[in-house]
Amino acid sequence: MNAAAGHAAVFGDSLACGELRPAAFVAGSGDAETSRLACLRSEALLRAIAVVEDSHGREEPEERGLHDLAVQRIEAKLDLLTALVAGLASRHADADPVRPLEWSAHGACLVLGDDPPGVTAGQPGMLRVRPCDWLPETLELPARVVGSDRDDGLHRLWLRFSGHTPALTAALERHLFRIHRRAVAERRQPR
Repeated sequence: MNAAAGHAAVFGDSLACGELRPAAFVAGSGDAETSRLACLRSEALLRAIAVVEDSHGREEPEERGLHDLAVQRIEAKLDLLTALVAGLASRHADADPVRPLEWSAHGACLVLGDDPPGVTAGQPGMLRVRPCDWLPETLELPARVVGSDRDDGLHRLWLRFSGHTPALTAALERHLFRIHRRAVAERRQPR
């Protein structure tokens, strides 16, 4: 699969963001229950991140009172704290390396240094990615390899998300839109 075909198969016409992120693809069995639980955890994490990040930039509360906004922020921080504590028990010994990653709500292109051993088209697994710099927590997104290619000594793995609920897809779209909005704002900053 070449880059153009991979891009079309994974992203289509959806918003895709390119960034450097700690990320890895972990081949798996595609077990439905494991995928379902990963989706639920990822959705909860993305929703909590959204509440925290969206509340930072507001100067005035919208139609809610200051009390409601403060309670929302406290709840989101408690959700994140709970996720962090739960993740301590299952923390991976080695952190995933920072890699170029282009991702959308439908899939991802992960750039690897070497060919991933034993990974072929159709292989189910998880895209593991740390969604933001300020939180050392990892999303696990069920995905399936749709192709790979090699260019300039780098191996690209094209992944299509599978088994995601509409709520997880919406939360991922919202997260990626915030990333895109920040990138546009940074480009507009005078140097």
